[in-house]
Amino acid sequence: MNLQISKINTKKNLLAFSGGVDSSALFFLLLKNNIPFDIAIVNYNIREQSKKEILYAKQLGEKYKKEVFIKDITEEISSNFEKKARDLRYAFFDEIIEQNSYESLITAHQLNDKLEWFLMQFSKGAGLVELLSFEEFSIRKSYQIIKPMLNISRDEILNFLEENKIKYFIDESNIDTKYKRNYFRKNYSNKFLDEYKDGVKKSFEYLKKDKDSLYKEELVFQKKELEIFKSSKDFNIDIRTIDKSLKRRGILLSKASKDEILKQKECVISHEISIAINEDFIYICPYIKEIMPKKFKEKCRIKHIPKNTRAYIFKENLLEDLVI
Repeated sequence: MNLQISKINTKKNLLAFSGGVDSSALFFLLLKNNIPFDIAIVNYNIREQSKKEILYAKQLGEKYKKEVFIKDITEEISSNFEKKARDLRYAFFDEIIEQNSYESLITAHQLNDKLEWFLMQFSKGAGLVELLSFEEFSIRKSYQIIKPMLNISRDEILNFLEENKIKYFIDESNIDTKYKRNYFRKNYSNKFLDEYKDGVKKSFEYLKKDKDSLYKEELVFQKKELEIFKSSKDFNIDIRTIDKSLKRRGILLSKASKDEILKQKECVISHEISIAINEDFIYICPYIKEIMPKKFKEKCRIKHIPKNTRAYIFKENLLEDLVI
């Protein structure tokens, strides 16, 4: 299997584990390639089998000397399960990584997942960046996310598990088509890959090269949590730059938020992040409120610094460092 293991050069890695087909295969592939890692598993307490999956994770951790982090979700998720489960899962990962100084989160997403994502985005209206945002490498907050199996299909992973007699569990909730991803998996992506796997792999490679050529952000200043990019003068490209920055901060932009940014040019997203687009630059930083002296505000006015970013710049004493 063409696993992108060689690109994992970090020493402290956390594997998002579930005991299912993909993460069980990835666990043993990482072992085989001598990649250091510990594991994190979330129990949503909605399936009886999840207790066995937690036990399996503990057994693997003990046998192979891996630290095992377990999160028990006790609250009931009554609506929009997929999104809320993802938010809870990544909040757990963020906490572990920050407390233990992990450099990377490794996830077991594979080619079928990538095609499902592509089709789901395509079905609701999306541009090139959204269609291809399921990438092997991305940055979230202070760590990188690595998906080393994105070029490997589910049938290849199953063959690997059977050949090596590796234990794994089947999550029955992954079959329930009331979840949109499962619907696309059952009706479209799995069938399509069965016939056109090689072509799909090549198409994703070509599309990634096209996207990289089209969207090249130009970072002109970065310090602490302030980023300033050169404006492309093309709002479509500028919003892609903003979207990418916010994803690194753990925030996903909705279409409504994107429209608001382009309309207002200066606004606050999720009550957390200040965004400003002026004639030459794009400013992105945390949104805070701070009393500022008149002299400081006058300097900001002269330097054409957007109003909603000034408080953060003042608090972090960044004004004198700004040379743009």
